[in-house]
Amino acid sequence: MKTSTQTDLIANRIGLENTLRLYKEAGFDCYDLSLFDMLKDDCVFNSPAYLDEAKRIRAFADSLGLPCNQAHAPFPSSKTDIPENAEFNAVIIERIVRAMEIASVLGAKAIVVHPKHEVFYLQNQSALKEKNVAFYRSLEPCAKKFGIKVAVENMWQRNPIGGHIVDSACARPEDFIEMMDALNPEYFVACLDIGHAVLCSHDPADFIRALGHNRLHALHVHDVDGIADLHTMPFLEKVDFLSVADALKEIDYDGEITLEANNFYRNMPAEVYPEAVRMMAAAARFIANRASN
Repeated sequence: MKTSTQTDLIANRIGLENTLRLYKEAGFDCYDLSLFDMLKDDCVFNSPAYLDEAKRIRAFADSLGLPCNQAHAPFPSSKTDIPENAEFNAVIIERIVRAMEIASVLGAKAIVVHPKHEVFYLQNQSALKEKNVAFYRSLEPCAKKFGIKVAVENMWQRNPIGGHIVDSACARPEDFIEMMDALNPEYFVACLDIGHAVLCSHDPADFIRALGHNRLHALHVHDVDGIADLHTMPFLEKVDFLSVADALKEIDYDGEITLEANNFYRNMPAEVYPEAVRMMAAAARFIANRASN
């Protein structure tokens, strides 16, 4: 089983090429391109040169022998339907589609696209489900055109009164299964965010078993304390990664162990990155080996 990790945060500090080189030297097998900067108008991927830039990155990564296994589209996929958000809601769909094209050029098998969940989920479950089924189905022609799959992710949101974390779109196993079964499996897969599952009080190992081999083909692996979305390295907080790995083995998971844990680096000077990245790679490799044996 291969290992991967996101490019967010660290690439913004030392550059993407240096980041990919670090990942390769540390022992990662692949990388997950974070396209979050596409929220900014001046991002190169929002310019006419976006395909040239994607091809340049692909050539560099290929020279390292470090393929892109997946990417992550900019988010949120929508904001509250009020006049001041109208421009964002129109532009973000165009940028998600462009991110799909970029990911395809990079050779990614899938790109994570967040479900829409701009309203309080627990009071709008049916409406949001219908909205998201329609949203994802609208991306199917693009997925077919670009030869890439869209990975749906389980989300959380904050209670508008108390501010604590509660379920959102696809947060519950039964809701995630219902969503995936409403979409064409040729173009849509489940990406289980391990930390998000724990934050919403769902055992990630049971969640993995519920989704099963035919739905689950991508992961966001990171640790949390059960209170905040820490996105830090596995084995630092409360997630039971041994049971996670065992559940992945049970369902014969055929994707990668993709870390989304770059907050581990947030307060580190760049000089520490090589050792820190090696530690992240070792954690990912341990999980991958246990899930494979």
